[in-house]
Amino acid sequence: MRDRRWDGGGRFGGSRGEPPAADDASAWIIGAIPDGLFSEPPRIAIDREEIAIIGRLPEPELPADASPADRAAAEAGRINQHREETRERRIKIAQQVEHRYRRKVAWGAVCGGTEELFTNLSAPVMTRLRQPERQVLDTLVDAGVARSRSEALAWCVRLVGEHAEQWLGELRTAMGSVDELRRRGPDLT
Repeated sequence: MRDRRWDGGGRFGGSRGEPPAADDASAWIIGAIPDGLFSEPPRIAIDREEIAIIGRLPEPELPADASPADRAAAEAGRINQHREETRERRIKIAQQVEHRYRRKVAWGAVCGGTEELFTNLSAPVMTRLRQPERQVLDTLVDAGVARSRSEALAWCVRLVGEHAEQWLGELRTAMGSVDELRRRGPDLT
């Protein structure tokens, strides 16, 4: 009898392990997206579990005296209309991307100053925290900033990401250089 294990992705089969490299994913996705889906090539973010594809849409034409609230409403309407009109095409592309790179796909759109991510993965992360770190999370919960420790931790991660973007960018660039050197090294298999 064949060994059937849970692959972690909701299916039984062989061991899933790490997803394949996605070095060419951005180029492949840009090539797969039909002309006119977005007004410029999309921004693509990739991690071990998910590929997010966020494209820019043309801004709606409004009168020059439109209020910021009207502008935001028009942008949200444009994004919603785009989401509904392109659903079938996006699903077909996502299926191909998910098969090729073994990662879920999230779509999003930017219109003017409004950005919306349609459906994206929420991955659980396990960690052990000592009392001082737990007290930070509990303070955020007690103050009403977050509803739970989990939400408080996500809030902290977003805050660090916003304030350390330059440093994180430099770190990602350095990691990319290490990955490239590793790929060019000898194959030990």
